[in-house]
Amino acid sequence: MMVFLGLLASFLSFLYVIAPSIRKFFAGGVCRTDVQLPGKVVVITGANTGIGKETARELARRGARVYIACRDVLKGESAASEIRADTKNSQVLVRKLDLSDTKSIRAFAEGFLAEEKQLHILINNAGVMMCPYSKTADGFETHLGVNHLVRRSILSPLSQISQGSLSTLQSSMLALLAGHFLLTHLLLERLKESAPARVVNLSSVVHIAGKIRFHDLQGTGVTTYSVHPGIVRSELVRHSFLMCLLWRLFSPFLKSAREGAQTSLHCALAEGLEPQSGKYFSDCKKAWVSPRARNNKTAERLWAVSCELLGIQWK
Repeated sequence: MMVFLGLLASFLSFLYVIAPSIRKFFAGGVCRTDVQLPGKVVVITGANTGIGKETARELARRGARVYIACRDVLKGESAASEIRADTKNSQVLVRKLDLSDTKSIRAFAEGFLAEEKQLHILINNAGVMMCPYSKTADGFETHLGVNHLVRRSILSPLSQISQGSLSTLQSSMLALLAGHFLLTHLLLERLKESAPARVVNLSSVVHIAGKIRFHDLQGTGVTTYSVHPGIVRSELVRHSFLMCLLWRLFSPFLKSAREGAQTSLHCALAEGLEPQSGKYFSDCKKAWVSPRARNNKTAERLWAVSCELLGIQWK
């Protein structure tokens, strides 16, 4: 037994010694475009922390007017203040957005549309994972309401390509099903008016749970991309004690928030990416999509149910 424990301790010590090399190997792709964004307007949900915050920082550094849309305004202001100081860009703004409440989503959209005449990039970044069972203010299960009906899976509204019908994956869990869907619906006309414009939806390699349908926006100048950021040290697992322990144990091997933001940045900024609209990206390159995520019938059904639950018509 003592020999086993000694070998285990030696193995773990060895792993931690080589951890920096392992992390570098798994860090993934890097957004290499030098595109600048003066005069461009960006909305990022959940950008008060983690991947969203690092994405906002980089876009602000490139000169964009960045809206941090988040539930915790105080935390958002703290993040915005840090980003403004770091980038010397004063155009980093915070607006209240609770993706679990459709009234809040509509209020955010109404305020934004009154304030801004353009929207060039929408990044549906916010999401929840492994929450205790609860319901949103509108009675939706939390994952479904926040992640999809409010966003994540819904990368979809927009899309795609000249090659016929498209679809895309649902995000981390079938759950992210309502908020971003509604948010994108409410902001879509402004995106079209501001074309060329892009929508980036954070998803997950766990997309095998499902998928979403794309509307054909060919000719509108609006393109859309689904992104798997990788396994990142972030607050996403905060609702699970076990996952928090695992994240802490394996933190030397996980991506940093800055590394996790690279694929979002790539899809938001890379030149010549328009022909890849509607595709799924990981590590700054197009990635494999599970057969279930390409099922058009499932996507059409999810689309129809989402519209029905939210009381909207999205043709």
